[in-house]
Amino acid sequence: MASHHAKDTLQPKLSSPSTSSPPMSVVVTPCAACKILRRRCAETCVLAPHFPPDEPLKFIMAHRVFGSSNIIKFLQELPESQRGDAVSSMVYEANARIRDPVYGSAGAIFQLQNQVNELQAQLAKAQAEVFNIQCQYAALFCIETGQSPQSSSHQSFDGFVTGSDESFQSSNPSFYLDQDSLWDTIWA
Repeated sequence: MASHHAKDTLQPKLSSPSTSSPPMSVVVTPCAACKILRRRCAETCVLAPHFPPDEPLKFIMAHRVFGSSNIIKFLQELPESQRGDAVSSMVYEANARIRDPVYGSAGAIFQLQNQVNELQAQLAKAQAEVFNIQCQYAALFCIETGQSPQSSSHQSFDGFVTGSDESFQSSNPSFYLDQDSLWDTIWA
C-alpha cells in the first residue's frame, strides 16, 4: 500500500508547470503547417494566417515541393501585405509541379496558349465561312430580284445582312428548294 501512495504523490509533481521558463502563448488550434510538422503553434507563427487548420492539403503540397524552412524563410523576407499572394503562388506552383514535374506551371501556360491559338483559328475560320455565306446570300438576292450587282452595290451591305431571313424566305420560296442549281449559276 505504501508504493501505491507514493505513486499518487508523484502525479501532481509531474503535472505541475515548471516555474523556470516563462509561459509561452500557444494557439488553441494549431495551423495546418504546425500540425503537420508536429510542433507548437505560437501566436507569432508566420504560417498560421496562410495555412488554416481546416486546409491541410494546401500546406502539404507547398511543403512537398518547397520545404517548410524555405516557405518560412521566404515569407519572413516579404512584407505582410504580400504574403497572401506569395502563398497562393507557391501553392499553385506546387500543384502544377506535382502534376507536371518537368514544366510545372509553365507547361500549363503553354497548353492554355495553344488552346487559345486553336480557338482563335477556329473563330477566324467560322468568321470566313459566315462572310462567304453572306456573299453568296447577297448574290442570290441579286439573281432572284433581277438586279445587277452594280445597282445593288449602292445599297448598304450591312443593312442587307442584318435584315431578317424570314422576309427573304417568304418573298423567295424557291431559295431553299433548288440551291445547287443556283450555286452553279452564280459561280459559273
